[in-house]
Amino acid sequence: MARSILAIATLILIGLTGASSSTEQSNDSWMPLLDGTTLDGWNTLGDATWELVDGAVQGDGEPGFLVTSESYDDFQLTFEYWIESDTSNSGVFIRCADPRNVGADSSYEVNIADQHDNPDNRTGSIVGVTGPAQTVSTAGKWNTYDITANGTHLTVILNGITTADAQDSRHTSGPIALQHRTGIVKFRNIRLRKL
Repeated sequence: MARSILAIATLILIGLTGASSSTEQSNDSWMPLLDGTTLDGWNTLGDATWELVDGAVQGDGEPGFLVTSESYDDFQLTFEYWIESDTSNSGVFIRCADPRNVGADSSYEVNIADQHDNPDNRTGSIVGVTGPAQTVSTAGKWNTYDITANGTHLTVILNGITTADAQDSRHTSGPIALQHRTGIVKFRNIRLRKL
């Protein structure tokens, strides 16, 4: 009888441990949003030309966006980007309230603009929330962005440097949008982990 109770207790403990590991694993799972082979899961907005080139998506021509078909609230987003010159202008918009009208007023714009008329809107900033804590030049090379939106806490890490760490509660959920405004821009290895 004691052995039966011990065996049942052991099975229950193993089951609970397995369920806990499974939950933790699913919370820590990274999802590829763009793997460089397809634009499935993305919608176009505006007149930019988007094409897959050497494992990346490249934006050129007129202004426009690539917008995820899904919405996200709390997440960590990582990716690499490349811009052709310091006068190129791009950005990543998160928690877009209206996926048909993407802008810095209706979402958070993590800017990619090494030369901007307003220094608070340079690369590494969250437009309208906080300027970059440090000036980082990114033109002509691959760079990494690590963006976390967890409740009201927003952080941006550019090439290992924390450029933005702020609190803001205006936008809580929505799609993610990649912007092309001026100059050639490329994005690759885009992945997301829900928090």
